[in-house]
Amino acid sequence: MMPSPDDLKYFLEAASALNFSRASERLGISQPSLSLAIRRVEESLGEIVFLRSKKGVALTQAGKQLLVSARGLIDAWEDIRTRAAASTHVVRGRFTVGCHQSVALYSLNLFLPKILKEHKDLEIKLVHDLSRKITDDVISSKVDLGIVVNPTRHPDLLIIKLYEDDVGFWARDIKNSKPTLSDDQVLIFDPALQQIQTLLQKAGKAGYKPKRTIESSSLEVVTDLTASGCGIGLLPTSIANRAAQKLVRIPGTPVFKDEICVVIRNESRNVAGIKCLTDAIKASLKY
Repeated sequence: MMPSPDDLKYFLEAASALNFSRASERLGISQPSLSLAIRRVEESLGEIVFLRSKKGVALTQAGKQLLVSARGLIDAWEDIRTRAAASTHVVRGRFTVGCHQSVALYSLNLFLPKILKEHKDLEIKLVHDLSRKITDDVISSKVDLGIVVNPTRHPDLLIIKLYEDDVGFWARDIKNSKPTLSDDQVLIFDPALQQIQTLLQKAGKAGYKPKRTIESSSLEVVTDLTASGCGIGLLPTSIANRAAQKLVRIPGTPVFKDEICVVIRNESRNVAGIKCLTDAIKASLKY
């Protein structure tokens, strides 16, 4: 176990004075408090650092070695404290931003270029996964900020709603043709998304049982195949509207409402870098 910075400072003063009484006076603490601090240092080090006698105290060999390193340890700690304090007030540091790949494609380019240009000391790491996994990673502090769909409420989370989206059944827009949903058409979807499973259950209760399906973990692939006329795609509106070929919602089919939100840990709300990112995302995506 590392000794505390204060204990190391007390050790340095005692090593300088080689007199516990004089050192405690300089430090403004009682001599028993200084003795306890030195004992904690020795317990952490596993070695005796002072030889005590009636004439005073002297450094042991271990104490001399500690004296060489202690100042560097304290300086390093002060540097860490300074940098940590600065991160609360200055936009700097490395932050991990998480979101689904599809969310990344239509959102990150709206705010990252500007914010990186304005803040030269800001570094961003991106991770992509399902929204529920990103939310869990924010809770466990693996991710600093998430842009997620339908986050689960948690006491450690600050959730900021950006906008609403929905997921539904989409088809290629064919002139003079009204899209319909039939069992003979190929259904294309990402089975990992909870919204998709809910829609499939609702459609199934209404008697819809597709004979053929294509499963893909990429909503962009689902969109492309749908736009090519391969079948019916289960897609969020925000993704369907980005298709190269116009897609249309199939009338009378079920829809799942989504909330797209920013999630951060409560204690991170005042960290300058995270606050800056959150404000930029809100300005770019909130509508």
